Parts: sequence; C-alpha cells; structure tokens
Amino acid sequence: MAKTSTQDFLELEEIRDGVLVLKDRTVRGVLMVSSQNFALKGDEERQAIIGQFQNFLNSLDFTAQIVVRSSRLNITGYLEGLKELEAKQENELLRGQTEDYRLFIGQLIKEGSIMAKNFFVVVPFTFLDVQGANQGGGLLEKLQLTTKRGSIPELQFERMKAQLWQRMEYVASGLRGAGLQIVPLNTEELVELFWSWHHPEEAEVGYYPEIPPELLK
Repeated sequence: MAKTSTQDFLELEEIRDGVLVLKDRTVRGVLMVSSQNFALKGDEERQAIIGQFQNFLNSLDFTAQIVVRSSRLNITGYLEGLKELEAKQENELLRGQTEDYRLFIGQLIKEGSIMAKNFFVVVPFTFLDVQGANQGGGLLEKLQLTTKRGSIPELQFERMKAQLWQRMEYVASGLRGAGLQIVPLNTEELVELFWSWHHPEEAEVGYYPEIPPELLK
C-alpha cells in the first residue's frame, strides 16, 4: 500500500517568493489583517467604517477569500517567566501567590479558555483572469498554464507574481481605508502558517520546525 502524507491532500504545489503556487498552476498571496474593537467606536465612526468597507468590496473585480482562524493563545514564554519569578521570590507568601497564579493561567490554556483570532485575506491570480487578451496565442497560453500541473517556469511565474502583487496592494489599500493594518506574509511566515494549521498542538506550545534555507530563497 502506497504511503501518503498531508501534502498529498493539499492543492499546494510549492511556496515561492512569498507566493502560494497551487497544483493547477494558479497562485495565491496572503495578507494578514489586524482587527478593530468595533464595539468601542461611536455611531458615526462605525457607519464610516462600514461604508468604506462596503465601497471596497463593491470595487473588487476579482474574488478574494477572508479567513478567520481561532487558536489557543501561545503564552509559553509568559509561563516560563512566571516560573522563574516564582523561584526567585524570597518571601514565601509571594512565592505561593505566584505559583497559584501560574497554575491558574496554565489551567486556562489547557481548557482552551484563552483564544487568539487571526484574520487573513487570500488573493488569487490566474492568467485566465486577465481581461482583453483572450484571442489567439494569448488564450492558448493561459489554457496551457491552468490545465497543466507542476511547477511554473520562472518567466511565467514572475509575470504572474507581478500581477498578483498589484492585486494584493489594491486589497491592502482598500482595507487600510477602513482603518485596518495589513501585512503580506513572506515565504517563512507562510510555511509556519500552514505547518501550524496541520500541527496545532505543537504550535500552541511554541514549537516550530527549522525551515530549510532553500525554501526561503
């Protein structure tokens, strides 16, 4: 019986220059987006944010995916700091209180009571999305790129990446107008993101594997 791995079930072919290359030769870019405490905003400010976000969505002429990820908050370093503080306490009462607090926080984490939310926007690109170049060899090239499987040749990849970056900047600009902060994920961050999705228990305690240097080029 042939062995299978997680990668066999993913549509992801490779991560290259901060770009996700799928097995169908389409590409994706990922933007990490900040959150806002909407409940603390005044009515006028809320309406302005909603209006700006609505205008942004209506202006899109391509699809985009919004992903919300909930995970247990990793405060391993904080707990280790509490343990060191506890050991240094000379006052027995303070040492006992520090221990009780550390155990309490540890129990909250164990029960999953402290959660973190991360927000991402996934921006796609395929040559079939390009308007005005749908005749003759142009269409043939696009069909070949999106029907073949495997790695994309360097020249074609650079062209697709340039178009993808333009889309990502457009999305980032629109979201900044709604008061949000945007960070595009690079190769290392994308590798860690996918790894943590498929290894949540290890990621929750702060363990991440060493990424081979060749993947970061």
